[in-house]
Amino acid sequence: MKKTVLALAVTAAFAGSFAHAEDKKPDNDVSFNVAITSDYRYRGISQTRLEPALQGGADYTHTPSGFYAGTWLSTIKWTKDAGGSGDVEWDLYGGKRGEIVKDVSYDVGVLSYVYPSNGLPVSANTTEIYGQVGYGPAYLKYSHAVTNLFGFADSKNSGYLDVGANIDVASGFQVNLHAGHQTVKNSSSFSYSDWKIGLTKDFGVVTGALSVIGTNTDSYVGPAPDLKNLGKTALVVSVSKTF
Repeated sequence: MKKTVLALAVTAAFAGSFAHAEDKKPDNDVSFNVAITSDYRYRGISQTRLEPALQGGADYTHTPSGFYAGTWLSTIKWTKDAGGSGDVEWDLYGGKRGEIVKDVSYDVGVLSYVYPSNGLPVSANTTEIYGQVGYGPAYLKYSHAVTNLFGFADSKNSGYLDVGANIDVASGFQVNLHAGHQTVKNSSSFSYSDWKIGLTKDFGVVTGALSVIGTNTDSYVGPAPDLKNLGKTALVVSVSKTF
């Protein structure tokens, strides 16, 4: 579940590292990213039992056409906590982005979340198709599951609506705003809304991100005896590097 905080931090790092080359990007652009975060939150829910995670990935973009592909990995705990096994999430994605008209962008693609040897009764492996429209710093995105969603039985055709904005402010800071709603088909008690208010800063060597993330659900809990609320409001800090 490609973490929103990391994605924003990587974007900021990429922009900062190549600020002097924005006028002419290579036709075939490849980048790599690594990060550490105090809590891997995806759609507001902790994937690591409110504990830190190591993350990294690689991206390829064909600049003339806007086609892209990539992969991303993170340490996780939730599949074991749910009674299965495995401690890694592996994402594979591809799509196309571009401009509809001046200042109006689009991004469409497919994203598969793979949990090797997860061993859950209903496999955690999930594939979604998505579409996004952006205007300036704001965006609206919808993701639609074409498989069962993250181990929920009979949950094909679940959806996630995401609206937000990444606003550049003074001294290289970027304000990150997000609100989303996850619908889990045939498991309405696990449907919920989430939100985030964050700030990223490119320091040149690394990019730092600070976010307050929360949800309106207490249906997602960690293992006994603690039964931690994995969607509780919390401060998340991450440091990333793109090269």
